[in-house]
Amino acid sequence: MGKGRLEAFSDGVIAIIITIMVLELKVLHGAELADLKELGPVFLCYVLSFIYVGIYWNNHHHFFHVVKKVNGSILWANMFLLFCLSLLPFSTSWMGENHFATWPVVIYGVNLFFCAIAYTIMSLVVVRSSGNEDVAKAMGSDTKGKLSLVSYVIAIPLAFYYPLASGALFVFVALVWFIPDRRMEKMFG
Repeated sequence: MGKGRLEAFSDGVIAIIITIMVLELKVLHGAELADLKELGPVFLCYVLSFIYVGIYWNNHHHFFHVVKKVNGSILWANMFLLFCLSLLPFSTSWMGENHFATWPVVIYGVNLFFCAIAYTIMSLVVVRSSGNEDVAKAMGSDTKGKLSLVSYVIAIPLAFYYPLASGALFVFVALVWFIPDRRMEKMFG
C-alpha cells in the first residue's frame, strides 16, 4: 500500500488542528494595547502548542519520507497519533484560559505524554512491518524520544506543586526537538 494517502491525510488533520488552535484566540473587546495583557497566557500556550504541532508535523514528514510501505497497522498507529494531537487545542485552551492552573497543566502534560507515546508506537509499528526494516537503523537509540517521555513523567506530578516548573519542562522538550530530527535524512538522504 502506498504512503501518499497517509501523508496527505495527516497533513490535513494537522492543518485543521492548527486552525482550531488559532480560532481559540478570542478577539479582545478593548482597543488599548494594555488589553493584550489579558491574552498573554492564552497566546503563550498557543505558541507552545503551535511549536509542538510543528515539531510533530516536521518529524512525521521526515519519518515517512523513508518509509517504503504502509499497512493497516501503520494506518491505525498513525490515527492514534492524530487523535492525541487533535486533543491539543482543548488542553492548550484550557491551560491558557486558566493561567497555568494545576489541573489544566496536568492535563496538558498528559496530552503531550500521550502524543509522545503515540509517536513511539507508530515508529515501532513501522519498524516491525515488512519492507521497512532499514528504518530501525535510521532511528538509532531515540535518545530525544526517551528524554521527552521522562520529562513528561516528571512534569505531570510536578504540576501539582509547581505548575510553572512543569511548563518549563514542556518548553525544554520543545527546545530539544525544535531542530528537526535528521536521523532519517542522514541514513537515506
